Amino acid sequence: MAVSCRPDRRIRLTYVITDLAIGGVPLHLYRLATRLPRNRFHIHVVSLADAGPVGEMLASAGIPVSSCGARTSRDLKALGRLWRILKATRPQVLHALLFHANIACRLIGPLAAVPINRILCEIQTAEVERPWHLVLDNLTCRLCRFEVGNSPSVVAHLRRKAHLPASRLLCQWGAVDVAAIDAAKPADRAMFGLSADKPLVIWTGRFDPIKGFEEMLSAFARLRQTLPATLLLVGDGPYRPTVERLIAEQGLDQCVKLAGSRPDVPSLLKIADAFVFCSRTEGLPNSLLEAMAAGLPVVATDVPGCRDVVIDGKTGFLARAGSVVDIEKRLARVLTDHRLSADLGTQARDWVRTHVDARKWSERWQSIYSYIAQNDSITVRADCLSRHG
Repeated sequence: MAVSCRPDRRIRLTYVITDLAIGGVPLHLYRLATRLPRNRFHIHVVSLADAGPVGEMLASAGIPVSSCGARTSRDLKALGRLWRILKATRPQVLHALLFHANIACRLIGPLAAVPINRILCEIQTAEVERPWHLVLDNLTCRLCRFEVGNSPSVVAHLRRKAHLPASRLLCQWGAVDVAAIDAAKPADRAMFGLSADKPLVIWTGRFDPIKGFEEMLSAFARLRQTLPATLLLVGDGPYRPTVERLIAEQGLDQCVKLAGSRPDVPSLLKIADAFVFCSRTEGLPNSLLEAMAAGLPVVATDVPGCRDVVIDGKTGFLARAGSVVDIEKRLARVLTDHRLSADLGTQARDWVRTHVDARKWSERWQSIYSYIAQNDSITVRADCLSRHG
């Protein structure tokens, strides 16, 4: 009996990311890769470092994961492994995420026969602490088709500070799974020894110097002079030992709880009274979006990324970056004015539903991938490619 072999018409999509540790960008990749329809995309994920915990999550979801085993950013052997992987997988679309992966794919992709106009790079922060990143971005940006920023602030920063040509910039907002957050049941405060009748402030994310823990903890110490609040820090990362030292120095050992990395963040958000976010720079912070989706009143610093989503006095409060007094005053206000807090939380939730719900986000990425895979030979909807001029 003759067997009809139909060609596989799925788009071969390869993601390359610097690492797959728990963090905003790796989890963004996980949400995106697992939402794409398997009948349209053949997906492969490559980590320049090891597979990491997010790699394990991807593998459990049936998505192949390869690792290049890079030990440092200068590991040339890892670049050789990347070349071999790309030669073997022959991606029709190569999507890189994070600075080191972007540079690696721009240099190695063409050597592995991936056309420049099939390479897509993504940046999720307005870089201010490593200006040499911006210089290298400018020197290599023409080795990819588009550089994607996840908020208007990130794209504007790339245009203004890295001097990237407008023709190579796209703005594709990040997103959160509103339905999953809605469905989460509130956690039990007792698991952290928390009282049900005292204010609880929460922060979630990766322990990193740019997150402004110094200002956050100083502001919370001031707040504790008038309110018996507790601060719950959910996450982990290389800056944790410093954060623990800062907590001890401020005398906050009894009122700041370190929860570590947890899979039940939406449930934890639902037991809090306010969300605080003191970053010195951002792209589009997923932690902030999740808190807004959970209906929490938020106090965030007025920096790129945060100011894209927090409308001061409407969907939350913006405090001057680095100002301990400003942060403390706004936190005190949302914790004491319950009617205001409820209104801020409702408007924050509505804004997220309207602008960054993951249901429409996946569809926009699918259109972008189709555009790249077909080598500019089709016309896409104007809302698919949000170009920044």
